[in-house]
Amino acid sequence: MVTFPLSKRALNAGYRVVGFDTVGSTNTLAMQAAMDGDAGQLWFAALQQTEGRGRRGRAWESPHGNLAASLLIVPDAPAASLASLGFVAGVALNTALARVIPQAAIHSALDGADGASGGGKTRFALKWPNDLLSDGAKLAGIMLEASKRPDGRTAIVIGIGVNVVAAPKDVPYPATSLAALGAAIDAATVFEALAESWVECYQTWNDGEGTPAIIRLWRERAAGIGGEVAVQRKDGVLRGIFETIDEAGHLIVRDDDGHRIAITAGDVHFGTTATLR
Repeated sequence: MVTFPLSKRALNAGYRVVGFDTVGSTNTLAMQAAMDGDAGQLWFAALQQTEGRGRRGRAWESPHGNLAASLLIVPDAPAASLASLGFVAGVALNTALARVIPQAAIHSALDGADGASGGGKTRFALKWPNDLLSDGAKLAGIMLEASKRPDGRTAIVIGIGVNVVAAPKDVPYPATSLAALGAAIDAATVFEALAESWVECYQTWNDGEGTPAIIRLWRERAAGIGGEVAVQRKDGVLRGIFETIDEAGHLIVRDDDGHRIAITAGDVHFGTTATLR
């Protein structure tokens, strides 16, 4: 077992954590706890997971020393609002990294058509729907899973993977790590900041009533707004201008004919990759 600290605020709010050196999947452990009747507010955290997965069942490589964390919650909230918990997690993670790496410049959008930044400072930005970028390269990912418990309530597991010491290799997109950015920090420190920020953001969410406030915070930290975007959907690729994230959390794209299209799911590409035919 490995110790992952919780701040006094998180402990007072009733959160718990179980830590591991290496584990198969923190999401699997969290979902099993849900099915066993755990009341929630329970984190599972590890320095490495060997069976991690991302969206749509994709494998998520996790070199030892990175952070793999999953939070089990059982919210008393309308079912329609549960999907917005991904935005809560994104804002919490962005806020946590800003706290533990105070010299980082947090911007609402990446500069330049290809997502490159200027000024020589590290920048973090949230990529719709579930990634956190640094200067256009993936630094962290978020995944939500929901399951109906035997008691009829809905359990939500929020999985968060952060590249602390190393980025995965042989991936079809740029990836980076906190170590590569020059941040001398370990996974336990990142976790403690994340768990602290989560308490604050979850309270703002307030069983879904605070979703508009969370969306506004997410939008302020969003990558790519105002630039070219391509969204890979089941029915093909939609290209246009990334206008905004609406109050329901949809990606709003203005196509070449001026139509505003709300996207609920898809793989997003910015800048030069958005223009590839």
